Amino acid sequence: MIQAETLELLEWSRLCQHLSTFAATKLGAIAAQYLKIPTHLDETLTLLAQTREVYELESRLPSGLKFEGIGDIGESLERAALHGILTGAELLTIATTLAGARNLRRVIDDHPDLEVLNHLVQDLRTYPELEQEIHHCIDDHGDVLDRASPKLAGIREQLRQGRDRVYAILQNILQRKANAIQEHLITQRAGRFVLPVKAPQKDAIPGIVHDTSMSGATLYMEPQPTINLNNQLRQLQRQEQVEAEAIRQALTEKVAAVKPDLERLLAIATTLDLATARARYSYWLGANPPRFIDFGLPILDFESEASTNENPKSKIQNPKSEAITLRQLRHPLLVWQQQHEQGRPVVPIDLVIQPHIRVVAITGPNTGGKTVTLKTLGIAVLMAKVGLFVPAREPVELPWFDQVLADIGDEQSLQQSLSTFSGHIRRISRILAALEGEKVEGKVQETEGKEGGEEGEVKEGGEGEEEQFRTQNSELKTPHPALSPPSPTPDLRPVISHPRSLVLLDEVGAGTDPSEGSALAIALLKYLADHATLTVATTHFGELKALKYQDERFENASVEFDDVSLSPTYRLLWGIPGRSNALTIARRLGLKEELIAQAQSYVGGASEDVNAVIAGLEAQRRQQESKSQTAEQLLKQAERLYKEVSRKAEALQERERSLQVAQEQAVQAAIGEAKREIAQVIRQLQQGPVTAQAAQQATAAVNQLADRHLPSRQVKPQPKPGFRPQVGDRVRIPRLGQTAEVLTAPDADDEITVRFGLMKMTVSLKDVESLTGEKPVIEKKPEKTPEAGDKLRGKGRESQEETPTPTTVPTVRTSQNTIDVRGSRVADAEITLDRALSEAQRTGGALWIIHGHGTGKLRQGVHAFLQQHPLVDRYELAPREEGGSGVTIAYLA
Repeated sequence: MIQAETLELLEWSRLCQHLSTFAATKLGAIAAQYLKIPTHLDETLTLLAQTREVYELESRLPSGLKFEGIGDIGESLERAALHGILTGAELLTIATTLAGARNLRRVIDDHPDLEVLNHLVQDLRTYPELEQEIHHCIDDHGDVLDRASPKLAGIREQLRQGRDRVYAILQNILQRKANAIQEHLITQRAGRFVLPVKAPQKDAIPGIVHDTSMSGATLYMEPQPTINLNNQLRQLQRQEQVEAEAIRQALTEKVAAVKPDLERLLAIATTLDLATARARYSYWLGANPPRFIDFGLPILDFESEASTNENPKSKIQNPKSEAITLRQLRHPLLVWQQQHEQGRPVVPIDLVIQPHIRVVAITGPNTGGKTVTLKTLGIAVLMAKVGLFVPAREPVELPWFDQVLADIGDEQSLQQSLSTFSGHIRRISRILAALEGEKVEGKVQETEGKEGGEEGEVKEGGEGEEEQFRTQNSELKTPHPALSPPSPTPDLRPVISHPRSLVLLDEVGAGTDPSEGSALAIALLKYLADHATLTVATTHFGELKALKYQDERFENASVEFDDVSLSPTYRLLWGIPGRSNALTIARRLGLKEELIAQAQSYVGGASEDVNAVIAGLEAQRRQQESKSQTAEQLLKQAERLYKEVSRKAEALQERERSLQVAQEQAVQAAIGEAKREIAQVIRQLQQGPVTAQAAQQATAAVNQLADRHLPSRQVKPQPKPGFRPQVGDRVRIPRLGQTAEVLTAPDADDEITVRFGLMKMTVSLKDVESLTGEKPVIEKKPEKTPEAGDKLRGKGRESQEETPTPTTVPTVRTSQNTIDVRGSRVADAEITLDRALSEAQRTGGALWIIHGHGTGKLRQGVHAFLQQHPLVDRYELAPREEGGSGVTIAYLA
């Protein structure tokens, strides 16, 4: 069977062996070693989905999926179904398998987004009651426990008592007959307790001899007093065995009753283990999940065919077709060899095949990696089919092939009289038969002839191989509709036959006369271009390089060769055929120049010109690759710098945010502390008598708090004099905490009228400053005597003598210096105000008058009364936090 031969040629069994080392259970390892290759795309997609979800689950869990306790219970289930009695160890394995499967289901249930795995375990039955019953009856060593049944517990109690009596009797004999005893111990022979007695002293201890030592000096005797007791013990042991067997039989029957569910459980656990092995192997390889593409399905143009006499192979390409993309592809066996067997570093290859390509011809020197390229592609396709990730860089895009057919290596056989050429032809014939879907019936008629100086008859492998091939082909089913070519009309031959196949040919046409081998290779590749989805062939024939320029379905590739070191680089170059290096290598290795020149004359100038062109193309490609690598490095460096700058910017922003938070916290803490201290000052003021001295002390304490907590007071520089307010300027009134507009220029008394909000008032130049903190210039005036008719003014009085600037009046508000006249008429309010002012005169300070907003008439009446009252020095509206325009503060003279 050619499919089995292909697997052997691609060393598929080695990869399966490597995969099995990642399995956690015995059945999982066996399933990995004998990995089944799916025959339908749906099976592959399911396997890939399982691998992908387990890969995701393994990345979420700290220790990954655990398969502890799950064992191979298949044979035990079969024997239980045949009414056999399972041993305690087998029953215990069934119980641990149930527990392990339940743990797996619990872990998967915790991740409902993993739909494929949840669907796999949704019908899993783990029978916890059966598991508990087994653990109730069987201990960790597989023995039946006393608690399994009362009868068994009673029998074992009698056994313990009987052994104790036997031990007591034998210990007594050991002490009394110490001279006759060879060694002071009690042992067993044939399940009966005996004593080692010296052979000459056997008459000293009457009893039955059960055994003799090798030297004959020691007799193992059962003393007469213990014979009946030993007999009773043997009977009890038999009863114990029968009862334990009955318990195990009952458990076995319960296992047999649920055998189908347990077999399904075992299959699900094995499927999960195999998916886990695929995920872990893929992770170890650094592989990526493949995506199956619609590769090169042609659409026949039947209208053009009917109107012309062109060859029916002319076609238009399917616009949905995509290119095969396998970049940085590595052979998994070479990766394993590098990691575990100290092999050489793996050189990755790039395979990008456009959808219109049907045949790729790879040329190049021997040992250059052509065969490895074939095997790498073949094994990558098989890995994708069985649900493994492909060791290539993303994206991994390739078609789903029904068949992978290969002719790699020689099939020389002295026993079958096969030459190299005959072996290749024999295998290629089977490949063509598999492409056409033909079954091998009997022996194929072979042609006789001389090939390579040998005569021989090519024979089939025998009936076993024929039957195996027939069975394999009978199992082939219709592939996924997305990958099936459209059905042509009956009178037209399809370009690609069913099934979809990948054909790998190594040294096609080799082993015979070069001219005939080259002609045969050309014919074969053209045939495969019509009947196979993709063919990749290696060759040394120069004629195959020209097929690309005759048929667009052909493509050239070559393995790179270093002219300096005279060694291959194992890199695959696309679009450039390999050039002959024989004469170059011969010249570098010291062959006589006249021989090289003579050989060159035989080859001809055209060949050298072609080699020169190819060499120029290779040099140009290397130059482009070097520039591409430089650009890629610059791009990576720019990305790295961008990430570094972004990271530093984020760090600075985070630091700024943290500093702001810290500053806000410090400010809030300072405000809180200041509020507490102010509240304490107010409480002290309220607790004692309200006097001017107490108010001044409280004001001084508040000013000290302000100096300590307000940054503006701590760092505020002394303003420079020189400011003179003009009409229209804006000035600041610090004692009111307001910014006002100047309405009038300073008068003779150094007073100005200002407006803030809706209020106008007259203030002294001493009470204002510029917005930048400059104090106004106050001109010195000569002293003058007051006129007799001076009148008290609302915002201040001139005394008959010049007085110094009054001390700041305390502005601490308490319940004693606050009155509420809201709702009163102006006349009633005046009486209340006069009484309050008289009482406030004794303590000094200020009086807070709450009159509210309303229509403003009460406020106007209050202000008119304060304007003419002799005890009032001045009055003003309260700050916003103390009531604003609804409260007036009257400062007493």
